[in-house]
Amino acid sequence: MDFKDIVQKRRSIRKFTDEPLTPEQLQTILRAALMSPTSKSCRSWEFIVVEDKDMLYKLSRCKAAGAEFIEHAPLAVVVLGNAENDDVWVEDASIAAVSMQYQATELGLGSCWAQVRKRMMGDGNLSDDVLRMLLGYSDSLRAVCIVAFGHPAIERKEQDESKLKWENVHIYEKPE
Repeated sequence: MDFKDIVQKRRSIRKFTDEPLTPEQLQTILRAALMSPTSKSCRSWEFIVVEDKDMLYKLSRCKAAGAEFIEHAPLAVVVLGNAENDDVWVEDASIAAVSMQYQATELGLGSCWAQVRKRMMGDGNLSDDVLRMLLGYSDSLRAVCIVAFGHPAIERKEQDESKLKWENVHIYEKPE
């Protein structure tokens, strides 16, 4: 599968089978994150891999809505950025998360991003603070997202090229 196919096939998958990822699949996904481009090669991201079912349940409740699917995934990766180390930690962590998702697609796996940054629980607590309490990461780190991974329990159609919004692309032309 070439990259053009991977981009077309990658869809958010929120239902997974119970089959775990192999250690090799996990390593390949994490390799994609660790090789992702970063500003000034800061590599200011960190990743917490969670396979424990109880913790996956807790992660799925870290915000008011939109993370429930994490509970049923065999594995999730909490993507963090070091806000003290780098002014573009959000962008660098986001690129790493998407790199993992494309790698998962190439491996025939499904994934889905759960936004965490600037999200809250129903009681007003920041999702990042809840995750910090659960996972024990330092105050210098901030959660950007949680990406759930697994074998898809559903099949989704590929992206429909006829629906691409080419009108949103603007080509600069130097005035004469």
